[in-house]
Amino acid sequence: MKIYIKNMVCSRCKMVVKSVFETVGIETLAIDLGEVELKSEISETQKSALSKALKPLGFEIIDDKKSKTIDRIKTLIIDLVQNKNNDLKSNLSHYLSQNLNQDYNTLSNLFSEVENTTIEKYFIHQKIEKIKELIIYDELSLSEIAYSLNYSSVSHLSNQFKKITGYSPTYFKNLKLIKRKQIEDL
Repeated sequence: MKIYIKNMVCSRCKMVVKSVFETVGIETLAIDLGEVELKSEISETQKSALSKALKPLGFEIIDDKKSKTIDRIKTLIIDLVQNKNNDLKSNLSHYLSQNLNQDYNTLSNLFSEVENTTIEKYFIHQKIEKIKELIIYDELSLSEIAYSLNYSSVSHLSNQFKKITGYSPTYFKNLKLIKRKQIEDL
């Protein structure tokens, strides 16, 4: 049995969720971003206890098919931007279609209907937040950031950054007062 969980976006999330399952007394086989595979079926009472334990930590159990699909799209995009963006060898639509085994137009229409934004805009906002993080850390140059996030050039990165934030990357770097947004708030 699998349980789908909203807002699982990083390895720390997996550790926290694992701890909650252990505390509630539910045995797991595998924990991945957005989903937990269980050893056996659980009762509604266990599911309710699990939901109550997850909620204060910012996680929710997802029951309906649309929400599961939306959450999988978000999880794939976040994982792509945070961990392996430069590994994207094809375009985003092909990547999502391949990983979700669904037609991209179906995914795109569902995402736009539920989230009131496009998949592409969501992807760009995730990349901008990653750029902010890398600028604040001040370990990479803009050209290294552009390369690591699969931008064709520094000017492309800068133009997109300014369009979304209203600031150039250099101006943003000098501000250091603008706080980054949490991934789940995007």
